Amino acid sequence: MDDADLDLAVDGIIWGAFGTSGQRCTAASRVIAHEKILPALSKKIIERTKTLKLGNGLLETTDVGPVINNSQLEKIAGYVDIGKNEGAKLVLGGKIAKPLPGYFFEPSIFTDVTPDMHIAQEEIFGPVVSLISAENFDEAIKFANSVEYGLSSSIYTGNMRNAFKAIEKIEAGITYINASTIGAEIHLPFGGIKSTGNGTREAGTTAIEEFTEIKTVYFDYSGKLQKAQIDIE
Repeated sequence: MDDADLDLAVDGIIWGAFGTSGQRCTAASRVIAHEKILPALSKKIIERTKTLKLGNGLLETTDVGPVINNSQLEKIAGYVDIGKNEGAKLVLGGKIAKPLPGYFFEPSIFTDVTPDMHIAQEEIFGPVVSLISAENFDEAIKFANSVEYGLSSSIYTGNMRNAFKAIEKIEAGITYINASTIGAEIHLPFGGIKSTGNGTREAGTTAIEEFTEIKTVYFDYSGKLQKAQIDIE
């Protein structure tokens, strides 16, 4: 939103989009930003992304590691071509990289993306992020809900009214407020809605309910008969 802490939002976007090379079900592949702050936000994201270092994912000095295999590398490259052909503007990256042996793809950013484009509708599972402009909060929610998936979502805003409206209206199993879309807590239920996942959620600590028989117990210390739903004292 236009009242968000932009530097905090950029931190979350970079981590969510590129921290695991986009190979995460909760990766931030779409950034829907208020039109008032989109130019400034885009500039900050591009500048930060340019500083990311590709390499061995086991090293602390590495920002972006490899993708899983060559077929996924080709899939990512294919989506970049689709994005360009549909009219999105590739402003950074978009190529296979060779920092060392392995399957690396440059962190890539598209602007001028519309919600109906394939790169905004489908899961790429690579370091590719699409920046989408929205006129206001309601349009942003509409764009967020325009995909068939609904796992993880996030809103950056200083307005708690909008934060709670987002919790209510975003069609997703997870919503973060002023935090990235990745990093779910293992003790909490994890899962999505619509075409995300299969069956029930990963239950976290609520899994114990599957192995529990619930017994209802009443204690009466009054010393006299209590006629349930009749006596009011």
